[in-house]
Amino acid sequence: MTKNPFYNALAAIAYIVGIVFVIYGVDQTETNYGTAQFIMPIMMLSLFTLSAAVMGYIFGYHPARLFLENKRDEGIRLFLNTD
Repeated sequence: MTKNPFYNALAAIAYIVGIVFVIYGVDQTETNYGTAQFIMPIMMLSLFTLSAAVMGYIFGYHPARLFLENKRDEGIRLFLNTD
């Protein structure tokens, strides 16, 4: 994302809030419980995989790129400051 750890944390919060709104909306519109019992585990596993990728990008892409560009101190500092 950015080199500012606060913006990265805000992006993570926005992603989490967005996911909660989507889940809440799906839960409110779901009326067929047989379908929900089958689809919900698939959705949760897919969401877990997507969330791991998004959070890895938000928190790990720039520090890893800086680390690999021989800017090791700056990359480590950015990674440790993003919490």
